[in-house]
Amino acid sequence: MAQIALVSGANRGIGYEVSKQLAGKGFTVLLGARDLQKGQNAASQALREDGLTLHPCQLDVSDTASIEALRDNVADEFGKLDVLINNAAILYDTHQRASTADLNIVRQALETNLYGAWAMIQVFLPLMRKSGRPRIVNVSSGAGAFGDMGSGTPAYSTSKVALNALTVMLDAELKSEGFLTNAICPGWVATDMGGSGGRPVRDGAAGIVWAATLPDNGPTGGFFRDGKRIDW
Repeated sequence: MAQIALVSGANRGIGYEVSKQLAGKGFTVLLGARDLQKGQNAASQALREDGLTLHPCQLDVSDTASIEALRDNVADEFGKLDVLINNAAILYDTHQRASTADLNIVRQALETNLYGAWAMIQVFLPLMRKSGRPRIVNVSSGAGAFGDMGSGTPAYSTSKVALNALTVMLDAELKSEGFLTNAICPGWVATDMGGSGGRPVRDGAAGIVWAATLPDNGPTGGFFRDGKRIDW
């Protein structure tokens, strides 16, 4: 049976490219999109342009009912989940500074970027325990690395720091069960969120795919960019 991978926030940008790269490696890829029509459009584009089959599914990581509904569908159709890629993220708040940040915006960022990923892991964990090679990939950012942090993007950066901490805690809990759990920084990538000037999306996505396809003796509990460990 093919490996089953679920990618959140996958109808565009890095998530879409990750989905295509995994499909090209023979994975059955569930393309999670908050707007199902946009997910269906993305899947149609991948089939038309690249001959790749992606399986669009409605997924709003800030809505527990949406997550649980998808979990039930995956359980019925596949009986397991091998790879969970928490890619969905919002609010790259370059207009804010920590001392004056609108805390409502910070809460919105945390709701998707941290709590959304956390809920995904909790809800899908029973299905991942049925996999022979479970992999959790939390898409983080250098904006959440203490050494690279400045005064900007306080909502986004704080959410990614917290996501990194969650990665470490999950690894400590799950590695004895064979899970590989890592945080991945794709670098500055030319997407709708990152803006123009970044590197090609395929390059940023490649590091995420690397983490999703690690061998059983691969690293776990780390923070990586392009397959190389970076500082928290």
